Amino acid sequence: MSVRRALIPLALALLVAECSDGRQPTAVTPTPAPHFLRWADAVTPRFTAIGAIPSSGGDGAIADGMQASSLVDGISLDRYTAAFWAVRGEERSVQINYLSSTGDTSFPFLTLTITDPVFVPDQGDLAPGDSVLVSVTIDPTDIKVSLEPTGLLFGDQAQLKISYGGAGGDLNGDGLVDGTDAEIETQLLGLWYREGGESSWERIPASQVVSDKSFISALLHFSQYAVSW
Repeated sequence: MSVRRALIPLALALLVAECSDGRQPTAVTPTPAPHFLRWADAVTPRFTAIGAIPSSGGDGAIADGMQASSLVDGISLDRYTAAFWAVRGEERSVQINYLSSTGDTSFPFLTLTITDPVFVPDQGDLAPGDSVLVSVTIDPTDIKVSLEPTGLLFGDQAQLKISYGGAGGDLNGDGLVDGTDAEIETQLLGLWYREGGESSWERIPASQVVSDKSFISALLHFSQYAVSW
């Protein structure tokens, strides 16, 4: 204890010396922005959805409930949205599939499964059997999605599976698919999230399936998610 007390004046003296010569104490380094994966197609990618409710706006933004329907027709480039009703105590899900610009490549891009929504911002707690409208909005440039309502909380965690196959293998965007991309995929790539536009992106726990080019994560609440490195 006496040694520890003796070190305190020394630390204070060093701090005063730093301030007196114009230097400031070292600041906390902010988390750098991640490198977002981009869709491989030169044109805006297309999608289909299964499990979404019919659109009420007539603009094709939300796919037909029981059939796979195009989400791209009539949608502005900054809004690709599918929605479904999540019910507390019932398993509900939506699957969004990716289509290449040529139409010859199709595979699951995202699957979101919810069984236990418990709290809705500005609405309050949900009783068993109550429902909340959930929407998934896809970014047309990066492999990134927004899940709403933001701040929706779950008892049993929601399950999100998201694929990065639409990047086409060029993960660093240099126009080549080579060993550098393989290293990024196996050592650096991850699932990231942020709470809102003013927040920093942070990496979250997720299981990667390289053979499937996907990440699976359990979610306690909704925000924005992206496959990045």
